This record gives sequence, structure tokens and C-alpha cells, in this order.
Amino acid sequence: MKKKVGRNQVLQAGVVGGHQAFIASHHEAAIFMSGTRRVVYAALHQDPETALAAAKQWRYPLHGYASWQEMLAHQQGLPANDRIDFAVITTPNFCHFEQAMAFVKAGIPVVCEKPMTMTVAEADELTAAVVKTGVPFMLMHGYWGHWTARFARFIIQQGLIGRVIKATAEYDQDWLVTQLEKMGNQQAEWRTDPAKAGMSGCGGDIGTHALMQLEFVTGLPVSQISFARLASLIGQRRLDDDFTVCAQLADGTPFDIRASQVRVGHKNHLQFEVNGDKGSVIWDQEKPEELTVCRINKPDLVYWRGNVCAHDGFLKAVPRELLKTYWPSGHPEGLHDAWCRLYDFFEVDVRRYYRGLPSIHAGVNYAGVENGVRGMRFIEAAVECAQNGAPIAGRII
Repeated sequence: MKKKVGRNQVLQAGVVGGHQAFIASHHEAAIFMSGTRRVVYAALHQDPETALAAAKQWRYPLHGYASWQEMLAHQQGLPANDRIDFAVITTPNFCHFEQAMAFVKAGIPVVCEKPMTMTVAEADELTAAVVKTGVPFMLMHGYWGHWTARFARFIIQQGLIGRVIKATAEYDQDWLVTQLEKMGNQQAEWRTDPAKAGMSGCGGDIGTHALMQLEFVTGLPVSQISFARLASLIGQRRLDDDFTVCAQLADGTPFDIRASQVRVGHKNHLQFEVNGDKGSVIWDQEKPEELTVCRINKPDLVYWRGNVCAHDGFLKAVPRELLKTYWPSGHPEGLHDAWCRLYDFFEVDVRRYYRGLPSIHAGVNYAGVENGVRGMRFIEAAVECAQNGAPIAGRII
């Protein structure tokens, strides 16, 4: 029986994975920030003893389990109002499909790290289960949550820079320029192992972020990959640490993506530029408070989060959502705030679900299961294009 969630009842989350992993702490902070959600249950590690010990040592009271299977089974026997309202999966890529599928089939909403699965076939199967059960499903593309990214989407999709004629995104890091996988670094070990990371290393890890950020702000899907190069530049790795794709939209507009984890001097540099026939929009994740708009024969405009006015000579009306920020201008928002924004939208859908209503924000205000399938199809097509040296068309959309 589906539980009932009161309008003012704090939602309860169960976390899978995350022991000594930075990503879980970001989820945890974003869950707690609004005061309407909390982490109550967790299976923090694949080793039962480690999982239980980690739960006992947690910084606040937490009901720990030896495994995620035990956590899920135990939920079924609890009174309805004591069960988790949603599960958060923060494990490596090869675990996502089995874990997400189990919670979805149990009727429990899911937040899942990306990429969603290891293969397109798994992604299709998981999507079918989400559609059948109707559970809310959020794929964690956290940069969708930045206010400036959402503002860029508004400007582009309102046609304020004209018709999009080119779009590019790059995501550069340098942390894998050293072979950390040979030095006991757990994060590097699984990300460079095909059995655990999947068919692409850098592309699956951060190339999909670049893809999703461009598709999010333009609202335009990739329909063809004309060129792809997946390279291992350090130590003959089995998976790419450098990823380049030249793609096209359905109307032939160039849509290019580059990602690398071996470019010294770049820490977490995700940037996109969308060029229209009347202007351009430039966004940099490392400068998330500002958005630059370039215009023909006019001064560039720099907009700051929390300091936007309608009818300023460029903007017309501004949606109410874009007038709301967590902090006043000059008080920087960060990644936790961006993630909190996504969790706020997801929470709306979770509460709707327990009232028997469908999700309204998936794929619009946070990445949903369909976005996860698109990400997997993109990676599969890029790998095939790189291997065969021939364009891949018609399978991305």
C-alpha cells in the first residue's frame, strides 16, 4: 500500500552508498537545506561491517543497514509513516541499474547519480519501470540547479538572442593527469575500470554533464554525431580520459561537446556558449553568479544572480521563479544551493506522487529518466562513431 504524506510532514530519505565519498555529502546537504527533508536511513558501503560501523560513527543519529537490500526489505515491514519517502543512490555506475530498479519496483521515488545505467538496454528497461509505476525519478545533473543556468535557458528559449546557430560546451578537469588509480584512489579506480564505469570514462562521467547542460538551456536535442574521439592520454588507460564530439541538431545546427580530465590548470571548468543570429549567451560553472550576454554592435550585458529587473532594454517580463533566489545578490550561492533547488522541485513531485498525482517537474526543472536514456544513447553513439569513424544519426532523440 502506498503511504500517505501529510502536507507539512518532513520527507524521509534513505541513502545507498556514500561512505567516504564526496558526492554523498552534497546530496545530504541539499536534502537538509530546506528543512522539509532529512536523511534517516542509510546503507553506506558494500561491505556489511563497514556499512554498519560508518552508520554508528555518523555525525547525527542514523539507522544503518548492512546492505541496501536489507534496508529495502526492512522498509516493507515498517508502518507506512515510518518508511522512507525516497531513496538516494550515490554508488558507482555499475550499481545504479539494479539498485534503482529495486526501489522503483517497490514504489519508492528515486534520486540517482549519473550516468543512469551502464547500457542503453538497461536505461530503456528502467524507464519502462518508472513509467509503469509512476514513481518520481531524478537523475542528478546538479548544474541544472544553478540560477544562472536557468536564467540562460529563459533568455535562449524566449528567442532574445535569435535563432540558435551554434552551441558548444566544454568540461575540463585535471585530477586524472596523475594515475591515481594506481595509488589506491577509490574514485579513480572505478572510474577507469570498464566493468564499473561503463563504455566511456570521461565521456560518461563529465561529458554527459556538458550534453545535458546544452540541451537544458537550448531545449534542442542532438540528432546526429558526425565525429567523435575518445582518447586515453595518460598511461594507456582502458577508458577515455579525453572526450570530443561534434554533433548536430535535427535542423543541422552544430552542437559540439568537449570534455577532459587531464588538462592541467582546470579544476571543474564546465562552460557553455550558445550563439544565436542576434547574440550569444556565455555561462561558466566556476563563476556561477554571473551570466554574459553578447549582442551585435552593442555592449555586452553581465547579469548577476539576484539582481535582475524586467524591462531593462533587453529583458521583457521575467518569470516569478527567476526573481526568487536563496540569497540576496552579493551573497554567493554555491553547488549546495543549486542541488537544493533541484531537490525542492523533486520534493514537489514526491508529495504529488503520494497524493496520486503525476510528476510535473521531471525533464523540465530536473533531469528525469528520459534524460538518462538520452545520455546513455549519446555515449553509445559517441563510442560507436569513434570506433567506426562514421557518423551516427537517428538514434539519439
